[in-house]
Amino acid sequence: MTATPAVLAIDVGGTSMKGAVVPRDGRPVVVERWPTDPATDTVGAIAGHLRSLAAVAREHDLDVVGAGVVTPGMLDEASGTVVYASNLDWRDVPLRALLSRATGLPVVTGHDVRTAGLAEQLLGAARGVEDFVLVTIGTGVAAALVTGGRPVTGDGGAAGELGHIPMVPGGEACTCGQRGCLEVYASGAGLARRYAALSGVALPAEDVVARLGRDPDADRVWAEAMAVLAQGLVTATLLLDPTTFVLGGGFTAAGDALLEPVRAGLAAGLAWRPAPPVRVAELGSEAGWIGAAALAFRAADLPDAPHAWTPPTLLAAPAP
Repeated sequence: MTATPAVLAIDVGGTSMKGAVVPRDGRPVVVERWPTDPATDTVGAIAGHLRSLAAVAREHDLDVVGAGVVTPGMLDEASGTVVYASNLDWRDVPLRALLSRATGLPVVTGHDVRTAGLAEQLLGAARGVEDFVLVTIGTGVAAALVTGGRPVTGDGGAAGELGHIPMVPGGEACTCGQRGCLEVYASGAGLARRYAALSGVALPAEDVVARLGRDPDADRVWAEAMAVLAQGLVTATLLLDPTTFVLGGGFTAAGDALLEPVRAGLAAGLAWRPAPPVRVAELGSEAGWIGAAALAFRAADLPDAPHAWTPPTLLAAPAP
């Protein structure tokens, strides 16, 4: 009997990683989570997690045909080199080569947000859409730009840095060295920082959102965030003419408090054309590893495998 093919998938973030063993039918046998510690050998840790996942696959009589690993930062997709990832303190890291050498597996690498965009296009809120923008809003802000069904990567792999478009002339300083960047105002870190500066109270972004409607300082920083985010979507609309926007990341927990002002601001900013619809991502924080699994099957010459997957089976994976 021929063993069932499977891939390993890891989504590397600045604070945590998610990993999975995904057979061809899209029913993961395990989904695991681990902390990320940039002060240690992060590449070595990823390699160790891949070996651990491979052992789980063998226990289930699966044939591991490859691995997909996605990371933040600027990625040279042709060489598999992470040119720069600030949250991981990486510069010019030949990630694909290092992981392949350490594990003996064929490894494909990708950008985390672009890969999340692939997952949403295959299975989520952008299913069947050829032209869309996925905007993830968490600690920072980044975007996956898809046009004609293909992701836009840019010359250096840095396309989609929506969060670092200066939106407020002479505005507040950004950690990137510019001023007035979108994510200074419309991100989890930016919202928390601006609320603390205004109110004198340090709260995480979700607690600031919880105070909307009964705290004038929370209302003010949120309204400013929504105005800046909407203007960013106006800019993206006029540059890319997307069919739809998909919003992901922690901000989407705000529900209508996010969607209503963003939709209104986007419509108000477009004088001569209708606004694209704005939807919430359907795969949530799992989109990264799901997209990484799809990349791995493509690299293993099994590109049709993800087309049989469904969100309920992928998202109902057992924990270790």
